[in-house]
Amino acid sequence: MKAAIIAGCRTPFLKSGTDFVDLSAIELGKMAVRDVLARSGLTGERVDHLVYGTVVHDTKAPNIAREVGLAVLPKTVPAVTVSRACASANQAITDAVQLIEVGQADVVVAGGAESLSRIPITVSARLSKSLVSASKGKTVGQKLGAFKAIRPKDLLPEQPAIAEPTTGETMGQDAERMAKLNGISRQAQDEWALRSHRLAAAGTQDGRLPAEISVVYVPPHFTNVVERDNLIRPDSTAEKLAKLPPVFDRKFGSVTAGNASPLTDGASAVVLMNADKARAEGIEPMGYVRSWAWTALDPAAQLLQGPAYAAPIALDRAELTMADIGLMEMHEAFAAQVLSNLQALASKDFAQKELGRGSPVGHPDIERINVMGGSLSIGHPFGATGARLTTTILNEMKRRDVQFGLITVCAAGGMGFAMVLERR
Repeated sequence: MKAAIIAGCRTPFLKSGTDFVDLSAIELGKMAVRDVLARSGLTGERVDHLVYGTVVHDTKAPNIAREVGLAVLPKTVPAVTVSRACASANQAITDAVQLIEVGQADVVVAGGAESLSRIPITVSARLSKSLVSASKGKTVGQKLGAFKAIRPKDLLPEQPAIAEPTTGETMGQDAERMAKLNGISRQAQDEWALRSHRLAAAGTQDGRLPAEISVVYVPPHFTNVVERDNLIRPDSTAEKLAKLPPVFDRKFGSVTAGNASPLTDGASAVVLMNADKARAEGIEPMGYVRSWAWTALDPAAQLLQGPAYAAPIALDRAELTMADIGLMEMHEAFAAQVLSNLQALASKDFAQKELGRGSPVGHPDIERINVMGGSLSIGHPFGATGARLTTTILNEMKRRDVQFGLITVCAAGGMGFAMVLERR
């Protein structure tokens, strides 16, 4: 049984600390799931399962999927939260496909949400142990005694960081290393970032991007109405980008705030359905999932190079080559990462040494990659990006009458994802 995607949408993607600053990932997820269900034309009673992704978990509500489902769907609908770093929504979608393909569900809602405005702040290990001990104390003396070993430095909160636990390096540091190893210049990175903003601005201006966005009436007063992404910079120029200082290697680096994806709040969702039942009910799918692949590499190597390994596997499983791909959406964590992966896909040396193939995998013409910009300009709420990519490419495949599309995503831990989508 094939899985069809029959609807997709997302909230606006906003810079963290702006209009969504007081909204949790759960609240954002509710908005996306409620709207995607309305767009699908199905009632909540038709949904067999909800699979939802997030990366920065709320310790008070670790199963975000269930909280979203309880607010939007019948309370009898099972829900599970998945987490695979920046590919969490992609994981949710592939889990949904598998539920349908093995006959355990006919309709599944999948997607993800992230609020990077509301990152849980942790405390030092010593303070944490003392707080636990104090909670067990039966007298005031016992409770106070639990803190006798605490020093002033133990009271400082732990600073959140997007870093690899195995290497201690942040993604930005890894992107810097990739840029140096692969000879990706600062100018090339800035040019890709500028391209992303210009294309996203055009896609917003002509209505293509707003068509996939759910209008948000921001609680509690609902007078603040958010309809568009707020990170896209139509006035960006090469000169402005060139003036930004490197962030991760201040002396020799090339990765800046301008050619890296920003911290973002947002949510997304898609509805998947048994393709045979969708056809029987006269529902026109946006497209079908033809194949996908997950890969992993050593995080101490080129952390964000996973797409170059995943794409050829997904193409093989789809019985296609890159020449068949009409549109491609590549998640833009960093311009350096995008350009490194495109370089690898086009490289015969990479194909032979890393993939065991005699010829390069290749990639579509640049004019058919991220045709409405990408995460550098639109933003990147970690858990939500995968369903945003899926919705965006399917909408554009319909507009351009493209049969096959390819999505690729890099993710923390050295993981890579690729999915082939099809319109018939």
